[in-house]
Amino acid sequence: MNFKSDNEAPAHPRLIEAIVAANSGFATAYSDDHWSGQLDAVFSEHFETACQVVPLATGTAANSIALASIVPEWGAILCHRQAHIENDEGGAPEFYTHGAKLLTLDGDNGKLCPQRLADAIDSSGSHGVHNVKPALVSITQATECGTSYRPDEIGAIAEAAHARGLAVHMDGARFANAVSFLGVSPAKASWQSGVDVLSWGATKNGALTAEALVIFGHPEWLEGMHRRRKRGGHLLSKMRYVSAQLLAMLADDLWLELAANANRQAARLAQAIERHPEARLEWPVEANEVFMRLAPERLAELRQQGFEFHIWPGHEDLARLVCSFATSDQDTGQLIDALQRPT
Repeated sequence: MNFKSDNEAPAHPRLIEAIVAANSGFATAYSDDHWSGQLDAVFSEHFETACQVVPLATGTAANSIALASIVPEWGAILCHRQAHIENDEGGAPEFYTHGAKLLTLDGDNGKLCPQRLADAIDSSGSHGVHNVKPALVSITQATECGTSYRPDEIGAIAEAAHARGLAVHMDGARFANAVSFLGVSPAKASWQSGVDVLSWGATKNGALTAEALVIFGHPEWLEGMHRRRKRGGHLLSKMRYVSAQLLAMLADDLWLELAANANRQAARLAQAIERHPEARLEWPVEANEVFMRLAPERLAELRQQGFEFHIWPGHEDLARLVCSFATSDQDTGQLIDALQRPT
């Protein structure tokens, strides 16, 4: 049973159906097709505001193009020390920005602290041109610890950033899981709380390969994003297959339905771990990731029984268990039974 990553789950059948439906006849290339042309209107309806959408194939491209379009080469991006853009993008943000620096901050449960952020911004220019200049704050939703920022937490971070002239980017690879957990509207979880640009993830949530940049109220960024998408090799000639998936995800709120199952399975695991005499949760479970502390020999036993999961780097007794739309009640039940089985 696979609990390694939601990236390893299959694509949802409705997403495959959307690709097949788009695969009829000829269509204009390079994102000028009928499907891509609908994205602005459909996303604007879901987010309750006018927004511009840039379809892309990967989350790395979405994050990096967003950052590079806002941050100058001499600038800085402030993010959490555990942020995906810091630890899991292979230097792509620095590559796309031509050298802008990532400034990392600590914070409980994978979240930035607004006051610590404000202090870092205020102290960053003490050496004038000898320092990089902060230009943007990036937050991850849900976080790398599996927690979710509340709207008021996002608002406090955005207030600290905007008051100092910085934009706010949200890496929303698991935005659907956070919105499902919080029970708020996509608008409340993003622009209404101060987010300027969102990397909206679909691949982890059941797409074959589909991501999007959603820009709120900054049309001046759009040309730079389009040109960087092309220059960076991410303007697919047959973008209709990506855009068709994005539209299918939003139709009838499929994206939230899929995220809800992943969250529900994670919550079941969390409840079982809380009852376990030896295991414990490392962080609150507020999306579809569960971080479990358990003796290394017990984790090895679970792996020998066919359960796949990640051992968190540098922590041999910390396992990350990720649920997806495809995680079934049976899968979760079998893992819970294995945990409860005496050694």
